[in-house]
Amino acid sequence: QVQLVESGGGLVQPGGSLRLSCAASGSIFSIKTMGWYRQAPGKQRDLVAFISVGGSAMYADSVKGRFTISRDNAKNAVYLQMDSLKPEDTAVYYCNVEAQPFSRSFAYKAYWGQGTQVTVSS
Repeated sequence: QVQLVESGGGLVQPGGSLRLSCAASGSIFSIKTMGWYRQAPGKQRDLVAFISVGGSAMYADSVKGRFTISRDNAKNAVYLQMDSLKPEDTAVYYCNVEAQPFSRSFAYKAYWGQGTQVTVSS
C-alpha cells in the first residue's frame, strides 16, 4: 500500500549535524501528519517531532531549538534537520506517516519506515 524509505543517518561527532529524509510511495491518496520517532537501545520508541499537512510542527522538549522538521507535500516527503547533536540523541530514527491509501473510501492508517541509525560519538 504505502512504503516509506528513510535515508541520512550515520555517525557524527557531538555538536555536528545530520539531515534525515523520508519519502513515501505506493498507492497514496492523501497524507495527514508526518513525523519522526526514535528508539534508543533498551528504551521505548518516543516521538521526536511531527508536522501537519498545513505545516504546523511540534517537537519533543529534548530537541526543541536543535531539530527542525519540514515536509514537501508534492514529493510526499518529510525531513528532519538535526543540529547541535548530543550523544543522547543516539538512536534508531523512524519515519511515521498517517496516510490514506487508494481513495477516500479507505481509512487513514499509520505507516512506519524501516529505521535509520544515528550515532553521536567522538
